[in-house]
Amino acid sequence: MIGEVEMKKFAIIEIGSNNTKTHIYENEKMIYEDNTTIEFKKNYNQKQKIDESDLEKLFTIIAKSLEYTKDIHIYGCSIFRDINFKELNNINLKLKNKFNVEIEVVSQEDEAKYTALGCYGNINYNGNICVFIGGGGSIELIFVKNGEILTKKYYDFGVVDVTQKFSSLKDDIPKCTFDEVYNYINGLIGNINMEAEVLILAGGDHLYWYNNAGYKLLENKLYKAENQKYIITKAMSDDYDRDALITSLNKIRERSDNPLWFDGSRAMKVITNLISNKINAKYIIPTKINMEDGLKEEITKQEN
Repeated sequence: MIGEVEMKKFAIIEIGSNNTKTHIYENEKMIYEDNTTIEFKKNYNQKQKIDESDLEKLFTIIAKSLEYTKDIHIYGCSIFRDINFKELNNINLKLKNKFNVEIEVVSQEDEAKYTALGCYGNINYNGNICVFIGGGGSIELIFVKNGEILTKKYYDFGVVDVTQKFSSLKDDIPKCTFDEVYNYINGLIGNINMEAEVLILAGGDHLYWYNNAGYKLLENKLYKAENQKYIITKAMSDDYDRDALITSLNKIRERSDNPLWFDGSRAMKVITNLISNKINAKYIIPTKINMEDGLKEEITKQEN
């Protein structure tokens, strides 16, 4: 009919090593969001193949998205970069037959590019910014100034690897100390040779940790951005991150709606603390920004 606006809906599903995130958009506005813990990498390491029960969980997520739209874009991150072509092809055949969708494997560089764009693409800040993109199986650092990328660093480990090394990080009170984990990660990171006043935490729901742990966040007054409203100082970060390894994780889990998510949470806090020290950051900005935020702009352009 004349005057009616065509409703454009599409879904983006990002499959990580530890968490699978879903964003569904209608006319560029997000109408549905979900973050489900599926331990693809942990179970792959144990069985040397993608676990069938993990695929069943993914099927449930896809079926839910189909309630909104048939235009579904599925992207596989770090763990799917490691599996062989035959296994990926078999998984895609199942998805094609069942849902008429396939997984597109995203390179580490593209994953970092899209996530970082969601952080710096619409902000006004003159100083150096480091975008930290952390996941279950990989870490990326993107250094930016005035919207221009200065340098990038990629690492082939993530919270799953650190948590497997220090398994008691998942316990109520871990047996390992903050310094033990910190020194181990320091050996993996090495020198960075770049500084940034601001460290943006992206690639997952970093706010989920602070909100469930009950740690106070400050208003971000460095610049205005709808998805970067909160900030903590370096001193606050040091206190919070060390406290994470001596406080009861079970009590934090009890306050959440996804207790399994916290298995990798302590490893993430030590990793981000180490990075903040190495780049001499003054402020840390925890966000929920991930690859979907950059991909949304790309898909919107293609479909228009």
